[in-house]
Amino acid sequence: MVVRLLRTRDPAWQQHWQKLLARGETATAQVEAQVKTILHAVKQQGDRALFAYTWKFDRIRLSAATCRVPPAAMEAALAALPRQERAALHAAARRIAAFHRRQRQRSWFYRDPLGVRLGQLVTPLERVGVYIPGGKAAYPSSVLMNVIPAKVAGVKEVIAVSPPSPQGDQTAILAAARLAGVDQLFRIGGAQAIAALAYGTQTIPRVDKIVGPGNIYVATAKRLVFGQVDIDMVAGPSEVLVIADESASPTYVAADMLSQAEHDEQAAALCLTASAQVAQAVVQALTAQLPHLKRHVIAAASLRRYGAVIHARNRAEVVELANAIAPEHLELAVQDPQAWLKDIRHAGAIFLGHLSTEPFGDYIAGPNHILPTGGTARFSSPLGVYDFLKRTSIIQASSRALAKLGPAVMRLAAMEGLEAHARAVHYRLQGGPHGDTQP
Repeated sequence: MVVRLLRTRDPAWQQHWQKLLARGETATAQVEAQVKTILHAVKQQGDRALFAYTWKFDRIRLSAATCRVPPAAMEAALAALPRQERAALHAAARRIAAFHRRQRQRSWFYRDPLGVRLGQLVTPLERVGVYIPGGKAAYPSSVLMNVIPAKVAGVKEVIAVSPPSPQGDQTAILAAARLAGVDQLFRIGGAQAIAALAYGTQTIPRVDKIVGPGNIYVATAKRLVFGQVDIDMVAGPSEVLVIADESASPTYVAADMLSQAEHDEQAAALCLTASAQVAQAVVQALTAQLPHLKRHVIAAASLRRYGAVIHARNRAEVVELANAIAPEHLELAVQDPQAWLKDIRHAGAIFLGHLSTEPFGDYIAGPNHILPTGGTARFSSPLGVYDFLKRTSIIQASSRALAKLGPAVMRLAAMEGLEAHARAVHYRLQGGPHGDTQP
């Protein structure tokens, strides 16, 4: 059997369930120690450490002159793409931009009854770093999903980093970077790239926020530099949960599960159903489809580690388990998805109906595919324009407001033992708008 068939009635269910809830990679003490060493070295030595680690891990010698990808190379890559691939990238970029333009936020102001002018100033971040993963595959879609929302938000400068490839074709990555509007692209990857973005080096400028997925070393580095810079999230391996009823196609469900399992060995592909017949049929469909995948070794390992078809007692239990899992992608492969939607509280993205396959969202639907993983959809959201904006409070007091509210401010300050706070108000109450009252 290529995937476990679990039944919530079985005595061993809780043991399996706890493993599913703890799915995904977590940084070991050894990984964290290695990443801390890399971060410290790049912070102290800049380019020297950056290029040394690139040689150590990627076996590529770089310098300040060769690590930056010339804009002309990105332009040439876009022109070199086959016509149909270029058209597909353009279509995806247009749809992603159209969706994210609806997320724009504006500054706002108002005056309260006492004449106090209050508001919130919404401004874009000045410089953002985008990590573009390499490794087992090239992901031009991730370039679009990370960069376009930043550009829609009005970010002045987007700096992208991506692992150098000694033999791989990076045409699609360069083309997507040009199309999305990357301002500078550097051939740097791993924890050392995160360090360069967080601290700055002689070649790579320091950014205000780092976004984009990566391996366990990249994710750990992002977590450790948070506070020095902002980050989007600590993303884990990809995951999908398909809720299926008797109307679902086992072929579709299995195909969608495998679309996640082929990402990497740590990906989680799950199916939840209250039908014993559907559960068996999905297992059979997975068994039939898996051998025909080019990445079947990776997908098989993923299914063995974190894959499962779960037969629940009833619809209520299916909903309860789905909300507890809080998956990155949730597919409602059911007869009436709208009726189920009202009961779903936690998911990064929800796909309604039998035609809404998760890869449609990955590439071209429009919503962002950078989503919370590992159950973090309980408290976090997809990447969006709002991630590239900051909000500043605006306060302008009036004499009327100060006369009315000032005594309360002084009493609250006294309660906290902060005499200078109270005096700052007292002087204004005694001296007026431009008074020079002294203690």
